[in-house]
Amino acid sequence: MTIPRLIGSLLLFATAGVGCGEAAADAKAPAGAAAEPEVRPLGRIVPVPASVTPEGEPYTLTAATRIGIDETSGASRAIGRYLAGLLGPATGFPLPVVDDSAAGRGIHLRLAPDETGLGDEGYRLVSAPEGLTLTAREPAGLFRGVQTVRQQLPSAIERKSVQQGPWKIAGGTVTDTPRYAYRGAMLDVARHFFTVDEVKRYIDQLALYKVNTLHLHLSDDQGWRIAVDSRPLLTTHGGSTEVGGGPGGFYTKAQYREIVEYAASRYQEVIPEIDMPGHTNAALASYAELTCDGVAPPLYTGTKVGFSSLCVPKPATYDFVDDVVREIAALTPGRYLHIGGDEAHSTSHDDYVTFMNKVQPIVAKYGKTVVGWHQLTGATPAKGALVQYWGLDRTPAEEKERVAAAARNGTGLILSPADRTYLDMKYTKDTRLGLAWAGYVEVRRSYDWNPATYLPGAPADAIRGVESPLWTETLATTGDLDVMAFPRLPGIAELGWSPASTHDWDAYKVRLAEQAPRFDALGITWYRSPEVPWPAE
Repeated sequence: MTIPRLIGSLLLFATAGVGCGEAAADAKAPAGAAAEPEVRPLGRIVPVPASVTPEGEPYTLTAATRIGIDETSGASRAIGRYLAGLLGPATGFPLPVVDDSAAGRGIHLRLAPDETGLGDEGYRLVSAPEGLTLTAREPAGLFRGVQTVRQQLPSAIERKSVQQGPWKIAGGTVTDTPRYAYRGAMLDVARHFFTVDEVKRYIDQLALYKVNTLHLHLSDDQGWRIAVDSRPLLTTHGGSTEVGGGPGGFYTKAQYREIVEYAASRYQEVIPEIDMPGHTNAALASYAELTCDGVAPPLYTGTKVGFSSLCVPKPATYDFVDDVVREIAALTPGRYLHIGGDEAHSTSHDDYVTFMNKVQPIVAKYGKTVVGWHQLTGATPAKGALVQYWGLDRTPAEEKERVAAAARNGTGLILSPADRTYLDMKYTKDTRLGLAWAGYVEVRRSYDWNPATYLPGAPADAIRGVESPLWTETLATTGDLDVMAFPRLPGIAELGWSPASTHDWDAYKVRLAEQAPRFDALGITWYRSPEVPWPAE
């Protein structure tokens, strides 16, 4: 979902506001800023925890540390090994995963089904010299707690070679649960294609900030990126190019399953999106029967939107939708399937309503719940559907009210206001990458808003969460993704996780600044916003 706009440069930032590859020094703060503390104050992480009680001396990770788990729990074992894999390279410690009773003064990962107050993703972290204990009701909670453990350690813990310690976690207790159940990020692989490994890299970045949903934008005018056995031309022809005329690409079913399984190992649910009835030129070019005149258009490598549409009156259209939904639903264990629905400018209103009334039951037939962009409220969202709002502060009041009315009638909302959360928007007029149709979105603007009150007339309990989309008309490399996502992504993740009472820009920007050495250790290219007091490298 985009608005007509011009393509920006595919060059990496050349201004002083960016670090990337050989320009990475530009991403660092000036010399003389405060050094990273040996012991990070408890809870000074991103997202900020719900409750923090500092107390006593720190826990110290040593060569003798063991990670204790319930050996009857496969999930606990997998998380224990994941934690050992995170901490081992930089410390050089063996960190064996053992039965909890054998862990002694080590790290204990404990599942406690009776801890109902922690919910599905909450955790409790207790740090003391005699040991560190993570408790959760569900494995997802243990995994989220592991992200807190790694952020409480010095940023050098993220490096892949042995670093100088000590490795200490401040003493006390963190009790933490998420504000919203839905905390998402969208990656557009249709405008520019990204490989399985590149998507996995983004999944790992999301995991650090407790994001739990990966929305993959798999089809658009410029490319079709997922294999559909019953419609092979979608990938062999429709997936053969991308913006600017590059080679494009697509995921085989095995590769898509690999992405889904990898995301699940990071406790992220994948939501596949097949945008329709607009944003469909790649499909129309592949199968002429989907057009009303029976003539396939040429492949498209530009960035304009709104010109394509499936032929709503044709039965062949719904055979096509059924084939695609059936096969993708079978590959996707998650609850949702995103059907797009935005910018269908070449589809009449009556046809749009007809289309959505026919397509939503197809999604339900294959066991999935509909997600659609907020234009879906121009029709009637199916029972249980989620609507993703991408409007702006300046979006007309009547459009906002239509979405709010749907929310009052029971439709859940995912908030992705484009002038707050779209990670492809330029930071400033000097930003080389990205677009600016929604305006310039600096770091403070992306953070400083309240999802509960953002959309007038929408009940607070209708807000399921937030999502930060990353569209790729101008983004072709992982370095491009990095520099547009960081440092805005962590702040949007905090809006989804942390209590509203903790929201404070002045406090947040300090915690964000402390993430800079972690970005560097992880090899993340990032934008040095002048709004943030970045530390020295």
